[in-house]
Amino acid sequence: MGMPDLSFGVITLQSQPWSVLAKSWKHIESLGFDSAWVADHFLNYRMPTRPYFEAWTLLSGLAAVTEKIRVGTLVTAAPLRHPSMLARQALTTDHISNGRLNLGIGTGVAGALGETVYEMIGIDDWGPAERIARFREQIQILDKLLSERVSSYSGKYYRLKDVAMYPSTVQQPRPPITVGSIGPKTLKIAAEFADTWNTFGGRGLDTKEMYETVTTQSHLIDDYCDEFGRSPESLRRSILVAGSDELIESDDEFSKYVDRYSDLGFEEFIVYYPFIDEKKKMFERIARDVIPSYRA
Repeated sequence: MGMPDLSFGVITLQSQPWSVLAKSWKHIESLGFDSAWVADHFLNYRMPTRPYFEAWTLLSGLAAVTEKIRVGTLVTAAPLRHPSMLARQALTTDHISNGRLNLGIGTGVAGALGETVYEMIGIDDWGPAERIARFREQIQILDKLLSERVSSYSGKYYRLKDVAMYPSTVQQPRPPITVGSIGPKTLKIAAEFADTWNTFGGRGLDTKEMYETVTTQSHLIDDYCDEFGRSPESLRRSILVAGSDELIESDDEFSKYVDRYSDLGFEEFIVYYPFIDEKKKMFERIARDVIPSYRA
């Protein structure tokens, strides 16, 4: 089948009650998944009156009710937090989880693509060039603050002086950073700084278009790795599985998907958690009968 070192994660939508989410993460862990994730938005901008929990507070709570599974944000929206505060949140969650944190970060959804948070709470909706430039600085700051006990940084947008970060993170030299990216400019940032690159392919793509798009992204990030003198194999590749509900309805379809993308070099597959009981049974079957065949 696929590569022997594949890992499988689950992302939960944080519109469920806390008690349901805590139970779901315990369930995910009991099924043997490697990681569990939350998204990061101020609210569900398509359904703003729907309940929605803040990512990092929720993540720390979920880390506290689990024991082994890795936990992370897929992905933290960079415009919502100053990078120094995000570094402090990550340090804290790394301790609460006892070294199980994956720090996922992305540029955030632009207002032009439907994100309403900027006007709603009065924060800047950065233009494309500024968004990329700030994102690059933010990742550099996260790397620095989480790796060093006292550090400074001077960039175009952020200036930090003698930032003390105690205690040190549980994971050394720092928690791994996942960069979510689909466009050329953010793919280049992922190639330069990330431990893991995550893609969802793109919006509104059918199965064929998704595979072609991800293939193009993968080849491009290989080129960027070469440009930075980095081995492409040193960048872990992760995919958020579009159409997870349909895939878990068939063992064969799920296996075909994993085989196809693992042949492109993807090592991590993240699916959506089904809160509907009927689909939950199929999800459990995939976890029990199919995923173990990809374990080393």
